[in-house]
Amino acid sequence: MLLTRLKAPGFDFAAIRSEFALSETFDADVMREAVQARDLHADSRIDRTDIPFVTIDPPGSKDLDQAVHIEKTSNGLVVHYAIADVGALVIPGGALDAETRRRGQTFYLPDGSVPLHPRELSEGSGSLLEGQTRCAALWTIELDDVGEAAAWTVTRALVRSVARLDYAGVQADVDAGTPHPSIAALSEFGSQRANAARRRGAIDITLPEQEVVPDGAGWRIVLQPRTAVDGWNAEVSLLTGMCAARIMLDAGTGIVRTLPPAPGEAVETLKRTAAALGIDWPAGASAGAVLAGLSADKPSTLAMMSQATGLLRGADYLAFDRTANTVDSDASVEHSGIGAPYAHVTAPLRRLSDRFATEVCLAVVAGSPVPEWATQALPELPAIMRGSDSAASKVDRACVDLTEAHVLKDRVGETFDAVVLRGAEGKRDAEVLVSDPIVIGKCDGEPPAGESVAVRLTQADTDSRKIAFGYSPVTA
Repeated sequence: MLLTRLKAPGFDFAAIRSEFALSETFDADVMREAVQARDLHADSRIDRTDIPFVTIDPPGSKDLDQAVHIEKTSNGLVVHYAIADVGALVIPGGALDAETRRRGQTFYLPDGSVPLHPRELSEGSGSLLEGQTRCAALWTIELDDVGEAAAWTVTRALVRSVARLDYAGVQADVDAGTPHPSIAALSEFGSQRANAARRRGAIDITLPEQEVVPDGAGWRIVLQPRTAVDGWNAEVSLLTGMCAARIMLDAGTGIVRTLPPAPGEAVETLKRTAAALGIDWPAGASAGAVLAGLSADKPSTLAMMSQATGLLRGADYLAFDRTANTVDSDASVEHSGIGAPYAHVTAPLRRLSDRFATEVCLAVVAGSPVPEWATQALPELPAIMRGSDSAASKVDRACVDLTEAHVLKDRVGETFDAVVLRGAEGKRDAEVLVSDPIVIGKCDGEPPAGESVAVRLTQADTDSRKIAFGYSPVTA
């Protein structure tokens, strides 16, 4: 949904690449390994090219980690989820292995990505491209009649995608009643898993995301609200990650994503916000249940969701190996936002830790020893992923901030209509969303949370990438 046509003039994001030392180039040894990558497990794969997988990704994406197929049975649903088997293409201890540990993940900027792996692998031999037979870690997950996982397994397989789909196209097909046959049951799956999430007490914060997109010689900022298909597709990855976490925890070896329970003061603050916004919070209801019941088209929902981000702080990674006595008995393995243990395994072309977690799961399910190269790396992975996650978040924000400043640099002093996402709290300024042009910025004064107000632009500096607004209440 594009809410503005106002664009920033031509500029690029080279300064941000330089600031964060992001390089798209790889040295000769890394390139050689990527170009010559061969399936290290070719002799042990099962052939599942009979399953008509499809991929669902943003338009233009070439680093396709996942392909899905969902079928109905007399007992429920069966999800087949093929994940690019990067562990079979990267030589342990080689130059490419070392380089990916340095990078941690793929970084996405508006004018192009900085990939974790050379594109010859991430967008070529390792990508689940349409019509190509590829090596994959194939998850098969059986769900009961209410959408709970009843059984799961993972094995190395050959797979082939029959269609390359995007979110908007899938949503349009679903709305027209003509979904692709391979995902005809996706909406049923998504609904069942959303209900399961509420039963677990999961917290789903569905704020629209700012995205910088090309517009001729310049750029514009759009808001990308999450569609139903976005949510359903995300549930496939969440389900797989929950099964993977269970496999690793039962085996005593692996790496999981963790999130501590929301502190009591954050919940109380959210309750006060709800009261101020006129949002009902029934006695005994969880924060997740209250958020799930909000209407998507109300300004108060944006304010409530913005405040709710305070519930999801402290995300981390926990690596453990019971055989090496590296298990911290006091460490929590739960991801409170999901309401269950969870692990990253579904994006190995773009995220380092997924390759190692997948390798652990494959070995455990096969009844084989976990490869030494995987267990030796586990203790290093949390720090690598923390650092790369932090850098990726800063890069995303810097790109948006730079574009916002360019969009607004000649409009300081003008007044704009805005929705107050968050009121001022102590030393923290309020935050407002301006819809034309789409920007989010700090706001001086005390604008009321969840209200539509007029604000004045007080700063738009392209050098510091900062914008700011001011609010003065209208007096009679």
